[in-house]
Amino acid sequence: MFQMEEERELRLKRNEEILREIPDSIRKCNIRIIGIPEGEEKEKGAENLFKEIMAENFPNLVREMDLQVTEANRSPNFINARRPTPRHIVVKLAKVNDKEKILRTARQKKLTYKGTPIRLSADFSAETLQARREWNDIFKNLKDKNLQPRILYPAKISFKYDGEIKTFPDKQKIREFIATKPPLQEILRKTLIPEKIQKRKGATKPRAEEISRRTTTESSSSTSEQIKPWDEKQRKLKKTGKQDTKW
Repeated sequence: MFQMEEERELRLKRNEEILREIPDSIRKCNIRIIGIPEGEEKEKGAENLFKEIMAENFPNLVREMDLQVTEANRSPNFINARRPTPRHIVVKLAKVNDKEKILRTARQKKLTYKGTPIRLSADFSAETLQARREWNDIFKNLKDKNLQPRILYPAKISFKYDGEIKTFPDKQKIREFIATKPPLQEILRKTLIPEKIQKRKGATKPRAEEISRRTTTESSSSTSEQIKPWDEKQRKLKKTGKQDTKW
């Protein structure tokens, strides 16, 4: 049964990856600009705002490439009053290579817009973003130990260990790798507890309480059923003035 369940989970995971690649392929030329205050694009337009950011932060890169912007706009279209941070600006470029060059250069420096810190990132589907967020705890632990972790597309993690770059598509592969690596086990022990075990631990106490409650109820019911006929017999004997010595 466990083997069948694991095979089923693998099939579901493969299907999810295939479905995730469809919107990601549509967004492959997109760049997200994070941290631009709301309304900055109204006067000059989102496209001109992006070109201004490029000129301010990447002057040499702008001279080297023929930068072509297909479209640019805020995303999502509506403003959420509960969201404290400004919406992202999504810029669609004509060439994937231009996007990769810009993001590669952006990782090596701090970006600003009129003195305000901003960030540039690739534009992924919601499913891919969620899958990448699941590495957050592991990524933080590895970074604290200076193992140079990176999140690769679509949702893989890589880090440097013993002078080599190791890449893993999921947490199970990391568990198998660290099985013979005590130092890594100590670093990732808390963040790599299998989810199934956590769920079982969480369900053990309520299950035990339920069993205990049922046992107590059944025991009380059984005892009351035994006492009831005995009480009835004692009342009859009391009327006749006799006592039951067999009970």
